[in-house]
Amino acid sequence: MDLEPLVARLDAAGDIPPVDGWHPERVGEMDLVIAADGRWIHEGTVMSRPRLVRLLSTILRREADGRHALVTPVEKQLIRVEDCPFLIVDAEFGDDGLWWLTTNMGDRLTLDAQHVFTLSETPAGECVPEVTVRFGLAARLGRNVFYRLVEEASPFTLDDGREALGLRSGGAWHPLGLVDGEAACG
Repeated sequence: MDLEPLVARLDAAGDIPPVDGWHPERVGEMDLVIAADGRWIHEGTVMSRPRLVRLLSTILRREADGRHALVTPVEKQLIRVEDCPFLIVDAEFGDDGLWWLTTNMGDRLTLDAQHVFTLSETPAGECVPEVTVRFGLAARLGRNVFYRLVEEASPFTLDDGREALGLRSGGAWHPLGLVDGEAACG
């Protein structure tokens, strides 16, 4: 996968490319794993260049069949993701009354009706919130951010009648977990 033209274009624009509109015919598989802890591992070696990892994160999408792929206009490379490809590493309550989340790749999003917490199971079997970021990709709450948000949480009732703790932001309730500890993931 030749990334040089894309690197130059992204450096100039600074935007996320429209990978949801790219449908290249050339498809392959790359020995790249995004570990559950957020590390990007290529051919068994942790990628240590943050700028390159950030670049790759901008051309990542989740396919309709659930697989993850790096996509350019001419090529798609399937990769493996152990859990969510991104981690939420910071959360702050803004003057606008919204919670703002930041991923380990520098994406910043509001917790709102488009970016809602859902409870899902990690590979370790824990029920932890995740939030949609873009192109079918999600970010898992980092443990420190999760505990910080729990301190700010309020009780509310889910649609199915169970009591939960969560945050209100962007006109929606965002669950962090159930009050009685009952599994909500499954």
